[in-house]
Amino acid sequence: MLTHAIKSEVSSLKPVDRVRLAEFIFDSLDKTDLALEKKWVEESEKRYKAYKSGKVKGISLAEIREKYGK
Repeated sequence: MLTHAIKSEVSSLKPVDRVRLAEFIFDSLDKTDLALEKKWVEESEKRYKAYKSGKVKGISLAEIREKYGK
């Protein structure tokens, strides 16, 4: 299997080269979906407006810590 062969090859690399390979793989997965980004911008603006208008109440960090025990 190709994956097994790749794993075998990667295992023989120096640690620094494995890190570089991992960074390359992670970067290749981190492609921006512009349509999704636009939806997140719209949603965050909607939430911010709701907060500013008083429709939504904020929660303090202390309240979150109390609720979740951290």
